[in-house]
Amino acid sequence: MKRPYRDIDESNAVVSFIGTEVENTPMLGHKTLFIVGIQDIEAIIRVASDENIEHIYLGANMSFDPETESERDDWDTMIDSLLNAGFWVTLDYDIFYHEYVLEAGYNEQNKFISMISVKLSYIDQLNYNACVKIDDKDFKASNAGVWVHSARDLLPRDKFTAWEQYTQDKPVDLQQV
Repeated sequence: MKRPYRDIDESNAVVSFIGTEVENTPMLGHKTLFIVGIQDIEAIIRVASDENIEHIYLGANMSFDPETESERDDWDTMIDSLLNAGFWVTLDYDIFYHEYVLEAGYNEQNKFISMISVKLSYIDQLNYNACVKIDDKDFKASNAGVWVHSARDLLPRDKFTAWEQYTQDKPVDLQQV
């Protein structure tokens, strides 16, 4: 994903950066180390420790996309290692990976945050009758039922993060710190 950083107009080469969590999660406002893709665990821990960071945000820039068993193992190792080291860990993942994340057992950890990404383009163009349905994979498959929300009710101002708030993160080289 190509995006701007502090002092860098746009880049898709950044693999780690430090910033403040601006999204409405339990770690909102906390200094955070954002990690793009699979990176060296010892380097992540070293940078986080040196920078007094307690929150690691994995899968930044839409980078969680394990396609093979080996890639899933690498993600599992990274997530488990960081949780075992005592860090808060957010994993940003597309809803496509939701069952995988549940089966991996990450949510059994108190300091794990699932950031389930549901892409819904042009939401501002929906009329006031539009609804978003949180459904199940089949009838009575895993949930007690379904939840339906007015799309407009999902857009309150206090839950919104403008794109401009994502531009002040500072790239950091995991190998240089």
